Amino acid sequence: MIEEFVKQSLAQDVGRGDLYALVEPTKDASAKIISKCEGVLAGVEYANALAALEDFEIIWNKKDSESFGFGEVLLSLKGDSHTLLRIERTLLNILLHASSIATLTRKYVEIVEPYGVKLLDTRKTRPLLRVFEKYATRCGGAVNHRMGLDDSLMIKDTHLKTINNLKDYIEKARKKIPFTSKIEVEAESFEMACEAMEAGSDIVMCDNMTLNEIFEVVSFRDKSFPHILLEASGNISLDTIESYAKRGVDAISSGSLIHQANWIDLSMKMD
Repeated sequence: MIEEFVKQSLAQDVGRGDLYALVEPTKDASAKIISKCEGVLAGVEYANALAALEDFEIIWNKKDSESFGFGEVLLSLKGDSHTLLRIERTLLNILLHASSIATLTRKYVEIVEPYGVKLLDTRKTRPLLRVFEKYATRCGGAVNHRMGLDDSLMIKDTHLKTINNLKDYIEKARKKIPFTSKIEVEAESFEMACEAMEAGSDIVMCDNMTLNEIFEVVSFRDKSFPHILLEASGNISLDTIESYAKRGVDAISSGSLIHQANWIDLSMKMD
């Protein structure tokens, strides 16, 4: 899957061929990728796949998930000049996209870790980039939520509109879904969260609840259903996530890890 991803990414950029190569003969060359800001590296696995595909060498100074500072040489490249110049933008785009997500994710993780709360990503990913973007959040320290609808059964507000009796539905679901699959119910109020726990859910998502409501849900869970996991979600930002982590939930999910990640700054310099 990774090889096919980088192959298509390169093909998009190269098109019918690099016009530069029609003019100048190739020669042995080397280059460096240099950081122009602070960040967290991600994309190593994909860059290595590109190197194997295009037959050039990468010497890494950093690994996936490692932090870097301004002006650091993250990696060096060796190969023929035509190859290094052809793959430059594809390589940079891979590292920039992944590292930008990992960098933002690390900021969130550092806030919630002291409270023993897991940071989760979501399915709010760009089409066809889910595996790549969720790999990047892992590099930043997050835990992947569902990769797709087949991972676990999540009953969202839209599903609940079609369900007459939640407890009956969950009982039926237990007989049909895989034995290892969990059932999560989205709740937008304290009352709905209580109903979801009493109906037999494994996880309850406290969606767009106030901090006071979440505190009530946590207290009810701790007293009556201590085995059930609680997830907080909904418009949670860097400024507010610590307040949610303090409320005693097990995990916090945020789509902003991916869709709010601003690109960091890396550049390639030929030696």
